[in-house]
Amino acid sequence: MKIALLSDCYLPRLGGIEVQVHDLAARLIERGHEVVVLTATPGMHGERGGYVDEVDGVAVHRLALRLPFELPVNPLAPRLLRERLAEGGFDVAHIHMGVVSPFAVDCARVTTGMGLPTAMTWHCMLGALEPVFRATRHVRRWASRGVAMSAVSAVAAEPLQRIVGVDSVVNVLCNGIDVDRWASPSDEVPERDTGKGVRVVTAMRLAARKRPIPLLRIMVRVRALVPAETAISLEILGDGPDRGRLERFIETHDMGGWVRLSGRVSRDEVRATYAAADIYVAPAPLESFGIAALEARTVGLPVVGRLGSGLDEFIKDGLNGYLAADDEAMAGAIARLIIDDELRGSMAAYSRSTAPEQSWAHILDAAEAEYRRAIALAGTARGSRR
Repeated sequence: MKIALLSDCYLPRLGGIEVQVHDLAARLIERGHEVVVLTATPGMHGERGGYVDEVDGVAVHRLALRLPFELPVNPLAPRLLRERLAEGGFDVAHIHMGVVSPFAVDCARVTTGMGLPTAMTWHCMLGALEPVFRATRHVRRWASRGVAMSAVSAVAAEPLQRIVGVDSVVNVLCNGIDVDRWASPSDEVPERDTGKGVRVVTAMRLAARKRPIPLLRIMVRVRALVPAETAISLEILGDGPDRGRLERFIETHDMGGWVRLSGRVSRDEVRATYAAADIYVAPAPLESFGIAALEARTVGLPVVGRLGSGLDEFIKDGLNGYLAADDEAMAGAIARLIIDDELRGSMAAYSRSTAPEQSWAHILDAAEAEYRRAIALAGTARGSRR
């Protein structure tokens, strides 16, 4: 099958969608498919305007515009996008959608206008914007034109299903990870350095929607709940526009001795940090899936996240982590895990002995099924318009 993956954001930008689309492309090629990426993200050296480069063996068309901060936005892209898709002879297009994805919206208009079979995966929680998407009606219109709709978790799929109505189906197409790479065999549990106390870790973009400042407030509360003689630490992996705010908060609240901002790190460094940690925290309630949390769970860390988020796909409350209703409940769950070594150990043992379902083998099977569904729906839609 020849597949076009369409996304506003792609490498070298770093984030959940960027990494996931990159990995999906590579895995589809391993299965024998031909894959091309089209994106509004400039290349490593600012390549744009339709420039084609290669990233880890995948051809990437850079349909980017010169904008401040290299924003992945290009209202002039549809003409060139249409040309590239028509020339490419693609069997299916797979659009990756976020809450604010102007390039992906243009892609949907182009592919449906061309009659190109289209799958669309939503990587976001609509939240308070659900009425806006319902009022604009373009999502329902795409579905009626045969777009195969999916979302990365059941909780993200629910509002989409309400929007498209009973005549269309929104499937769940979870994100995937290399389980073998992240898993810690149960008989290879790393020795803990008890001198460093209980180590809490998270990986996130330092931006408001990921809630790094509320995380620091949660940890201030945790410090108050845990006996003073119990040493704890927090390491935050990742970078972003709110780093300065975090640095000021840490200084103001005298947290410098036990909170570390590690910045952007490689996947190998992330894996090593998780292996040496004790608890993973995911504070964002609008987390549509949580790739970093899934990777931490696969390493063997108990995960504390928010109830009603995409973490429900792989965290079983009370068994391999906690899903809390609010920040105070999160603080209580983290404190409970810090104090109770046996509880942490039992949760870690469960995660190490029970592989998550989101391995690439399962996800690729589901993706291929979505592509076949898109092709069938496009044929039905063409027939109904005759």
